[in-house]
Amino acid sequence: MMTMEDDGAKNNVSTQFPPYLKPLPMSTLSVPIKIFFHPTTTTSSFLHSQPQTLTFIPTRTPTIRASASASENPQKQHQKQHKSPPNAANTASDADKGIHPAGFLTKRGISHKAFGQFELLGMHRHPEHRVDYMEWAPGARYCAIVADFNGWSPTENCAREGYFGHDDYGYWFIILQDNLREGEEPDELYFQQYNYVDDYDKGDSGITIDEIFKKANDEYWQPGEDRYLNNRLEGPVKLYEEIFGPNGPQTMEELGDIPDAETRYKEWVEKHGPSRYAVIDEGKEYDIFNVIVDPEWNERIRALKPPIRYWFETRKGRKAWLKKYIPGIPHGSKYRVYFNTANGPLERVPAWATYVQPGGDGVPACAIHWEPSPEQAYKWKNKSPEVPKSLRMYEAHVGISGSEPKISSFNDFTDKVLPHIKEAGYNAIQLIGVVEHKDYFTVGYRVTNFYAVSSRYGTPEDFKRLVDEAHGLGLLVFLEIVHSYAAADEMVGLSMFDGSNDCYFHSGKRGQHKFWGTRMFKYGDPDVLHFLLSNLNWWITEYQIDGFHFHSVSSMLYTHNGFASFTGDLEEYCNQYVDRDAQLYLILANEILHALYPNIITIAEDATFYPGLCEPTSQGGLGFDYYVNLSVPEMWSTFLDSVPDLEWSMTKIVNTLIPSREHADRMLMYTENHNQSISGRQSFAEILFGRIDKHSHHYKESLQRGSSLHKMIRLITFTTGCRAYLNFMGNEFGHPKRVEFPTSSNNYSYSLANRQWDLLEKDGIHCDLFSFDKDMMKLDENLRVLSRRIPNFHHVNDSSMVISYIRGPLLFVFNFHPTNSYDSYSIGVDEAGEYQVILNTDEIKYGGQGILKEDQYLQRTVSRRVDGLQNCLQVSLPSRTAQC
Repeated sequence: MMTMEDDGAKNNVSTQFPPYLKPLPMSTLSVPIKIFFHPTTTTSSFLHSQPQTLTFIPTRTPTIRASASASENPQKQHQKQHKSPPNAANTASDADKGIHPAGFLTKRGISHKAFGQFELLGMHRHPEHRVDYMEWAPGARYCAIVADFNGWSPTENCAREGYFGHDDYGYWFIILQDNLREGEEPDELYFQQYNYVDDYDKGDSGITIDEIFKKANDEYWQPGEDRYLNNRLEGPVKLYEEIFGPNGPQTMEELGDIPDAETRYKEWVEKHGPSRYAVIDEGKEYDIFNVIVDPEWNERIRALKPPIRYWFETRKGRKAWLKKYIPGIPHGSKYRVYFNTANGPLERVPAWATYVQPGGDGVPACAIHWEPSPEQAYKWKNKSPEVPKSLRMYEAHVGISGSEPKISSFNDFTDKVLPHIKEAGYNAIQLIGVVEHKDYFTVGYRVTNFYAVSSRYGTPEDFKRLVDEAHGLGLLVFLEIVHSYAAADEMVGLSMFDGSNDCYFHSGKRGQHKFWGTRMFKYGDPDVLHFLLSNLNWWITEYQIDGFHFHSVSSMLYTHNGFASFTGDLEEYCNQYVDRDAQLYLILANEILHALYPNIITIAEDATFYPGLCEPTSQGGLGFDYYVNLSVPEMWSTFLDSVPDLEWSMTKIVNTLIPSREHADRMLMYTENHNQSISGRQSFAEILFGRIDKHSHHYKESLQRGSSLHKMIRLITFTTGCRAYLNFMGNEFGHPKRVEFPTSSNNYSYSLANRQWDLLEKDGIHCDLFSFDKDMMKLDENLRVLSRRIPNFHHVNDSSMVISYIRGPLLFVFNFHPTNSYDSYSIGVDEAGEYQVILNTDEIKYGGQGILKEDQYLQRTVSRRVDGLQNCLQVSLPSRTAQC
């Protein structure tokens, strides 16, 4: 019910909670991280985007560098320490404050000031008509690309000395040069660029190299200023001749001490007078490059902008490139990485592969080089919608989203399911199983290739179209990301990637999930952190994802993977079983994501209710925006499956829906999640309707019971949650069957790996349930239910099985009793006046009985104190109904 005099309750303002956790010591991560995020690495926007850099200055030297000297001992490099600059966190310029990570990192002396750049690994187009390939495999002795374009040769394209090739930290680098066509000559400039990415051909300006240099020099230098560049050896030659020439000293004794630069300069000045362009050393032995330059000249040079625009005149068009070069690795080429290891040679799918063709029937899996031409590359049309005040999320699995017994595609989902989601009233979708995984029946949780969309649903361009069309409909797109573990498959995934057992994962028992047979990441390794953090950035920049649902956070946070009893004692969250490296990874992930992308949403799936899960990192928390209340769907499932209707506890329902008011504003609420439909169990609709015998005398009564409970459970869960609610695909209309992926146990049948959308085309219970769900979504859209402060449960009666609560101007009343109806049930309210029913689960259009008549939809309060409130309503409550 809604009071006719809306009290205009304002949206709840999130409060600052006291810290539960102290900031983790940096000793949990023995080395710092240096991260470079490039907006994209495909040719579709290579030349039009500026790289985004978010770098953290640690208290130790970096372990990874773009060019590591082989003469340096990497172990000693790990041990070197440098002091952080004083007040490093407070010296940010105003321009830098926009990406300043607050709190935790700053307290630990980690700043966002530029420290260096670290490029993404994998296969990337370079503007100098070539493709660069980089891989991390510290256990390998030799690295090569084997592919269809080189006859699968392990020696044709390999890491070579003189081309970076291999460094002390296990990074391998291979250059795949584009090949000159017959009769063509190499470019005059080694940095010649080509216009790979635009959908037009810019062509060649025709300007010569001499003209470019002349134009640049005429604008940049004043007469004589470029003398040093043109004659940079003049000074050293004269000095050499003066000291070692025929008239110079002939012995070491005659040579004597050579004066320092400042002394020599002063002697020169006495003879020739001061020079405007002279450069001298300050005399600091530890920094020979700390020099003094003439201030007037220095200011003028600083004011000039480098003549970069002239270099753009050397850029050729794509047609000119194709005319002159054959791509070193053509679009669509299949390739793998070849390693020689201590245990012999092996081939792997590259860890950073962005598109993978899974193997089968004796054919090994291969990475596919994805570099479509501008004509074929997807062109984005829509921007991400603004983040709404409340999230009504629709969870979906692309493969089972069709009506036919087969694997559906991205295009099928875009054309058929997205319009349904929009019509249903949801404003965000959450996709599961999108990231490449080997076995379809694992739903997508045993990920093999973290940077690749699953090829079984289509191409990367198809997935971009899905996201773009969703944005055009006003839908945010979230991705369920699995960074808690990885597939143990060695031929496709990361396990034993370089022949060693501890490349990406822990060795021994720590590296194996004892129940799921998956591999556990070594979060304390900076290279693993680089891989996972860059992976998050990849999905945002390449596919414009709006948020992440972190799967099974409890598997990460504890060495027992969350399989332990939790009573809520803080000691259970701060003992020896807590993986502090995993904590630090989650803190870094949230800090970086929210710093680079302020509108990003992160959701934690954690069954242990880790304290501080959604606290700001500045308060010692992990920094998530929402956490999932997994206990709610488990409670409803238990009630429906094994508890008689008369024994349902209203107190338990309320305590489960709102376990702690302190954290309620961060909860994401499910009625039922996909696990209850997929993991060998039943959906609520299957429990409620699947056991009904159509020929039974109690058929109508059983159907009415199922319909009533289906609506009531959804309404109370939806309206008591915070600003986020999630529904799994098909549950909104009571899908009658569970999900069952094809396995050997069902003879690889797809009969249950789909959704029966045709049920919505027929009048009946499913159409009625869908109508109710749509109106429930409209209730939030029109009256901002979820964005208001959490509800006040003022009436919870286990005897009458009635629950009532107030949220803003709305009064919700539920009668869960299976048989008892109440004609004049007293419910307390604060505001006096008239209340009108705006949503009633028992309406005929929702499949109800229509017991409550229209003249009963308007009620006036009575001045009598009930439930501790000043006024009350005497409402009619038919059994198993709810109204607001």
